Amino acid sequence: MQAFAASTATGKFAQTEIARRAVGANDVKIDILFAGICHSDIHTVRGDWGKPNYPTVPGHEIIGRVVAVGDKVTKFKVGDVAGVGCMVASCGECENCLNDREQNCLKGTTFTYYSADKVSGGVTYGGYSDAIVVTEKFGIRIPPGVDLAAFTPLLCAGITTYSPMQHWKLGRGQNVGVVGLGGLGHMAVKLAAARGAEVTVFTTSPGKIDDAKRLGAKNAVLLSDGDAVSGLAGTLDLAISTVPESYSIMPVIAALKLDGTLINVGALGQLESINGMMMAFGRKSFAGSLIGGIAETQEVIDYCAARNIKADIELITPDQIDRAWDRVMAKDVRYRFVIDMTKGRKA
Repeated sequence: MQAFAASTATGKFAQTEIARRAVGANDVKIDILFAGICHSDIHTVRGDWGKPNYPTVPGHEIIGRVVAVGDKVTKFKVGDVAGVGCMVASCGECENCLNDREQNCLKGTTFTYYSADKVSGGVTYGGYSDAIVVTEKFGIRIPPGVDLAAFTPLLCAGITTYSPMQHWKLGRGQNVGVVGLGGLGHMAVKLAAARGAEVTVFTTSPGKIDDAKRLGAKNAVLLSDGDAVSGLAGTLDLAISTVPESYSIMPVIAALKLDGTLINVGALGQLESINGMMMAFGRKSFAGSLIGGIAETQEVIDYCAARNIKADIELITPDQIDRAWDRVMAKDVRYRFVIDMTKGRKA
């Protein structure tokens, strides 16, 4: 089948042929309608997280239509709309899997692309393609009537920011900081505001101050404005950092109240140093979080459908992927690119 693959770290995409496994008894085949562009795609192809295995077909925000089901499938039928997020398999037997934490599988999660494919061998291919085959367990039911393109980023950006809010029990009347206003950050603002929290956005982009408030934030400050940031000292119950690169986090930690927590969901490489004195005297915590399990991913999809929460997107065609990646790096997207995978297909 057809896919759009990067063969070098420059991320220049070309149409190519890939093989998908045949539909097994527990599998569904999904014709892909939309695929989101996540900063993780860029990190992977450009080797930021290890040497890539080319050609790489990225994409782990996927929505499409079910076109075939195995004879043991009960979750989907042909014609249903289904989603696929950041993972397509796990062992299903370890403690974490049994507690709906497949993303933390002790035997190794199989991620949607650039992961060892335990079924067919080789590596997995993602959503910049015509179709995908997954076990029904790793398919997400998409409620009828939603904006499919704008719901696609919820399969990563939505669950990545929703999961820590659930775990740290963010609720009405609490003060939460969101660091970075991009694909993840804008979803964090929307989800936190929906929970009744008061949101403060930290951004490096002056043009995003007004956007932050439009999205539901009560306050927004530039990280470069030392006076504004220091004026927030001791005001936040929780902060979620969505920035995909390392930066100086201590001003945000200073904004936490006693016993506050800063959760990193963005940068997955080496982080800058932490001041132990400030952490100790404020009994503050620095934590990390990685997407969510399948049950929790279904939960955020249903939560957003019930409240008409969706991503702010720019819809593109596959021939615009290279330019879109450049614009992501330049912070020139409001706020998630989604590829219409039905465009440009060969007959």
